[in-house]
Amino acid sequence: MRRAIFPGSFDPITLGHFDIIERGVTLFDELIIAIGINADKKYMFTLEERKRFIEEAFKDQPKIKVVTYEGLTVNFCKEIEADFILRGLRNPADFEFEKAIAHTNRKLSEIETVFLLTSSGKSYISSSIVRDVIRNNGDYTGLVPDSVRVS
Repeated sequence: MRRAIFPGSFDPITLGHFDIIERGVTLFDELIIAIGINADKKYMFTLEERKRFIEEAFKDQPKIKVVTYEGLTVNFCKEIEADFILRGLRNPADFEFEKAIAHTNRKLSEIETVFLLTSSGKSYISSSIVRDVIRNNGDYTGLVPDSVRVS
């Protein structure tokens, strides 16, 4: 079985994430969206909200599971027997950052990182931009899946 994880904080999930997940799920038998827990980070959305946004967005996709984890991603991969990490790339800066992480992960374990380029038209979207739009009462609905709604 080809099992991959797509790790991130997903605060919140964006259409860029959604794009990578939709395309990535076709490459693997199972895709686990892994929400990392970092006690030092200040999140806009609770862990439960972030998990619900993702589960709702992919409720009709049986090959996708949504879980949470703490600690090193490679250790979590070993724990759940995932052989691949899926990552999205929006720009050259993402590539340089993700390349360093992928090399480190490969040094720590035998995990392979698979990169997908974000589809054109979505490469400008980031969770931090979405959070800023939400904080300033802007229309964020064209940046996130329908499941992400703020009261």
